[in-house]
Amino acid sequence: MSASEAREGTSSTRLIKKYPNRRLYDTRTSSYITLSDVKELVLENAEFQVVDAKTGEDLTRSILLQIIIEEESEGQPMFTSDLLSQMIRFYGNAMQGMMGKYLEGNIKAFTDMQSKLQEQARSIYGDNNTMSKDLWAQFLNFQGPAMQSMMGAYMEQSKRMFVQMQEQIEQQTRSMMSGFKFPGFGPGGDKGPQNK
Repeated sequence: MSASEAREGTSSTRLIKKYPNRRLYDTRTSSYITLSDVKELVLENAEFQVVDAKTGEDLTRSILLQIIIEEESEGQPMFTSDLLSQMIRFYGNAMQGMMGKYLEGNIKAFTDMQSKLQEQARSIYGDNNTMSKDLWAQFLNFQGPAMQSMMGAYMEQSKRMFVQMQEQIEQQTRSMMSGFKFPGFGPGGDKGPQNK
């Protein structure tokens, strides 16, 4: 999207401009808003885009990350320090793109499951939000351990597949490199520990 398109936005996408003083301006309501207001837009599933008021650069991701940081610093965090450390280690790694898709796919699967359960609750209880929330809480209480077990098995299977993939790549690399001769390496010229 070009800078001019970002400035204008589309009719369905709400355009929010970020000014150098760090203030956010909602062009739809012609008013300044806060990060809490942006969080509300996310919760309402509203389509929006945050752009730099001067350059038109898309800042949506950085604003969403700020909201996550605020959420993580208040109440009960969703991410442990260990998980965050693991995620940081994936940056710059060959698996970075794959990990993003993997996390996104799992979150989408969980969201789809939650949405189906809410639809079922709505068909039974109507639009009674309290009953829907109670049903979701009961589902998690009864199915939580089973879901954790299922996710654990899924993670273990994914781990095994990843290890197998690594082993295949190593074997392919060895067979590909076996035709090359490197001085000091290979039969008779091993650079391993010397027997003294």
